[in-house]
Amino acid sequence: MSETIEQKCLSKGVKLTDQRRIIAQVMSESSDHPDVDELYNRVSKIDSKISIATVYRTVKLFEESGILTKHEFKGGKASYEELNEGHHDHLIDVKSGEIIEFVDEEIEKLQKKVAEKYGYTLVDHKLELYGIKKKS
Repeated sequence: MSETIEQKCLSKGVKLTDQRRIIAQVMSESSDHPDVDELYNRVSKIDSKISIATVYRTVKLFEESGILTKHEFKGGKASYEELNEGHHDHLIDVKSGEIIEFVDEEIEKLQKKVAEKYGYTLVDHKLELYGIKKKS
């Protein structure tokens, strides 16, 4: 079982106020990649006293602490997701903004092959694919 954001904060020595704890809980329960506005909407339903400035500061703190990662997908606001050990890539629907996480072994092998072709050892990468959903 993976650690929650709250547990990661505690293990990294990040002080958790009640408001930060709520933000951490909402992020841990998110199955998408919310931007700060969406995260604020979700946490304010739990505690209306949490300001958007608090959400911004908390997200920045969590990012700087290596708990969240920031994505700046083309054409959208910065969005966030929990930083996990496992690697995955993203497919972004340019019309709806839907983000699909995926792992494809053929793509992984091809990226290593390309790096080797040019005399490099691949140490990391980020792949973002942009598309429009086909009509069924």
